Amino acid sequence: MNADARFKVVGKASNGREGVEKARALKPDVITMDYEMPMMDGVTAVRQIMAENPTPILMFSSLTYEGARTTLDALDAGAVDFLPKNFSEVSSNSAALKAKLHQKLAQIARKTAATQTPMVKPVDVPKVANIKGQIRLVVIGASTGGPLAVTEVVRNLPANFPLPVILVLHMPENFTRAFAERLDKQSRVKVKEATDNDLLVPGTVLLAPGGKQTILHPVNKQTISVIDGDDRVNYKPCVDITLASAAKAQGAGLLGVIMTGMGSDGRDGARLVKQQRGHIWTQDEDSCVIYGMPQAVVREGLSDRVCKLAELSRLLSTEL
Repeated sequence: MNADARFKVVGKASNGREGVEKARALKPDVITMDYEMPMMDGVTAVRQIMAENPTPILMFSSLTYEGARTTLDALDAGAVDFLPKNFSEVSSNSAALKAKLHQKLAQIARKTAATQTPMVKPVDVPKVANIKGQIRLVVIGASTGGPLAVTEVVRNLPANFPLPVILVLHMPENFTRAFAERLDKQSRVKVKEATDNDLLVPGTVLLAPGGKQTILHPVNKQTISVIDGDDRVNYKPCVDITLASAAKAQGAGLLGVIMTGMGSDGRDGARLVKQQRGHIWTQDEDSCVIYGMPQAVVREGLSDRVCKLAELSRLLSTEL
């Protein structure tokens, strides 16, 4: 890590208990942590660190289903994000993996610094069009910070929510299955991992599966297609791809919601949504873990409404 001038390693811990002690003594800006550790597991350590001295924590997790469940526990405990331990990627392209890690850490640290140095800035509140009764489908896209943010939105939707929802999160295979199962237990609406030929059903949330692309069927526009997609696309699933297909199928009846996340996935899809007379909402900067994805949409003038995370469920329930 010290090879990157942006970072300085101030301490290392060989077990969870030592990790808690060093976090207390050294007060680092960012912590990386494995979920499998002796003496105290990663989830317990995260919970204790966040209770004593809240610090952004990036978890390393395995790609297995059980690893996904444990990582989601760590996010619930307060970890800000995770990075899957893909050993084939480590052996074949360790430089790319290091670059990905450094990018995530830099974004997390930048967000923390911004939070600690509040700025007074003008707020440009867009004129909000009345879309009640027009929307037929909601597509929500997110990345870094997305699991917790999406959980807050979906679990507060009423059981009689009248629209189908597609969730697109940057999560690997196995993680989406574990996340869908967890979110279904926490919510009044039905949540499931999307499968090929699923129907869009009011009050049902379909989570795009990791490692695949999820689109609306080009002929039967009420049906989901789950495909392998192009290996040249950075994200599987990709928010842009799902939004593009939904815009073509639903036109003015589509609402896209771009939430917290690193990068600009969702911007190109949002542009197509607007070209088809659809609507775009974005999460506000203050409630994002990383403002990258919503910011990319706002900067292009594509956002019809900027929403606080705490208000999103209510707005979806009352204004559609």
